Amino acid sequence: MTAKVQGRTPARTSRAEATREAILATAERLFAEHGVGAVSNRRISEAAGQGNTAAVGYHFGTKEDLVRAIVRRHSAEVDRLREERVATVAGSHDVRDWVACLVRPMTEHLDALGSPTWFARFAAQVMTDPVLRETVAGESLGSASLRQALDGLETCLPTMPAAVRAERGSMVRQLMMHVPAERERALAEGVTTPRATWHEAATGLVDAVTGIWLAPVTPAR
Repeated sequence: MTAKVQGRTPARTSRAEATREAILATAERLFAEHGVGAVSNRRISEAAGQGNTAAVGYHFGTKEDLVRAIVRRHSAEVDRLREERVATVAGSHDVRDWVACLVRPMTEHLDALGSPTWFARFAAQVMTDPVLRETVAGESLGSASLRQALDGLETCLPTMPAAVRAERGSMVRQLMMHVPAERERALAEGVTTPRATWHEAATGLVDAVTGIWLAPVTPAR
């Protein structure tokens, strides 16, 4: 009797998994290069080499489900790297230590993937969509290591008005999202970057983000 896995033969299951992976990789690249709104499911299916143009819907459902699957494709490794950093700096009162916990796991992951990569640009594109950004934010905030890093940062930030803290938080999120995306784009296009490696680029980003949090606050007039 032929062995089956969840009602499918192993060979059929393997083909389905390969199809899903091809769709995820293709969608990530197309979304990164063209924007989420500009890429249809049909285009993704065709670019992924699927004869059935409804393959994306069959395997993933809605575009929101597809975006969520792409995020999850990377989040486990980013979380693992962040967990290691959080454990190393536990109890620190240095803002820079906690900023590094937020910045370096993503850059280390991108570095490990080799070049070209598309995830940083994909994430930046998704964050311009008012609906899909909530999907990504929901996935991210479910990370225990991210919550620990944010809590650690909170304990050592200087006192500042709530409005200033919110403003700086927005600045920091923009930097953390778009600086890696721009470096990723430059590497893909063969353009010279200010920093030679992802490690050095992360150092510059950690410097900038730390500087924002520790910058003096001009009193309101």
